[in-house]
Amino acid sequence: MVRAAILPAVGAPLEIRDIVLPEPGPGQVRVRLTAAGVCHSDLSLTDGTMRVPVPAVLGHEGAGTVLAVGDGVTHVAPGDGVVLNWAPSCGACHHCGIGEVWLCVEALRGVGAVHAHDARGNELHPGLNVAAFAEETVVAARCVLPAPTGIPLAEAALLGCAVLTGYGAVHHSAQVRPGESVAVFGVGGVGLATLQAARIAQAGPIVAVDVSPAKEELARAAGATDFVLASDTTAKQVRALTGGRGADVAIECVGRAETIRAAWDSTRRGGRTTVVGIGGKEQQVTFHALEIFHFARTLTGCVYGNSDPARDLPVIAEHVRAGRLDLGGLVTDRITLDGIPAAFDAMLAGKGGRSLVVF
Repeated sequence: MVRAAILPAVGAPLEIRDIVLPEPGPGQVRVRLTAAGVCHSDLSLTDGTMRVPVPAVLGHEGAGTVLAVGDGVTHVAPGDGVVLNWAPSCGACHHCGIGEVWLCVEALRGVGAVHAHDARGNELHPGLNVAAFAEETVVAARCVLPAPTGIPLAEAALLGCAVLTGYGAVHHSAQVRPGESVAVFGVGGVGLATLQAARIAQAGPIVAVDVSPAKEELARAAGATDFVLASDTTAKQVRALTGGRGADVAIECVGRAETIRAAWDSTRRGGRTTVVGIGGKEQQVTFHALEIFHFARTLTGCVYGNSDPARDLPVIAEHVRAGRLDLGGLVTDRITLDGIPAAFDAMLAGKGGRSLVVF
């Protein structure tokens, strides 16, 4: 028996209760969680924006220690620290074959599997493959990566989603070059990682945009040179801070129609707008044909930072060890499993950065 955060049904409140985990079978790994980040994607599962089988154990950004491995697992062993990879690539589909592993068609096939049972014997699914909102989890071997040396496991949990996404949005999707101006919309966990990644890319100016004035201190600590409180004049203010042209790159980390539109409007002619935030189908964004021609901007989606975790984790870890990337700076609250519902409420209210469940 281990404690876990369970989503019993879409729209229902989380339940923190005991579950029964199986022993790892062939090609599986059992992990004792050290920490798990509370991500907006978890919230998107609760309200149905992202659909997975329920009831499910949520949580997808985590790190911990291997307790046991099944037959055929050789890349990790009991006692090893690992980072969970919620979207593992198969290596065989078309997207993997052309190097777009973040679009692997098999990445989320595991969400339909039976992960565990509750105390009454009901089947539970792994929300986004790895079920990190639990004291322990059993995952496919391709869902664990060796934890980088020299980084505390609790903070390494953030590498599994927020940091890979924010770093990749800057370095892979938008391909920010030194001296380019960047505007980041949304200063949550991913937004803070994006700001730090823009600083690493030697961008400037770096403008942070958020609805909460309380986020300014967090944003500036992460690398923002300027802070704009979101309003009807956001695009005008961003243009004023970027030579009157608009930002070379705007990165949207919220997933709302009005924020995506504001990011687009804040981008200079010929610039790049990258959308990281996950919005629902009801979030309709409109453009007219003339502006698409006239502004010649590029609008792109960004999945998991367009990252390859196996390739990118060592690179990011070196930035952490060198002091260029501060994982602790993303965390505003350290909580227990019981604190996850309150962390969801804080996200909905636009408060704080990353909440980190520490076991």
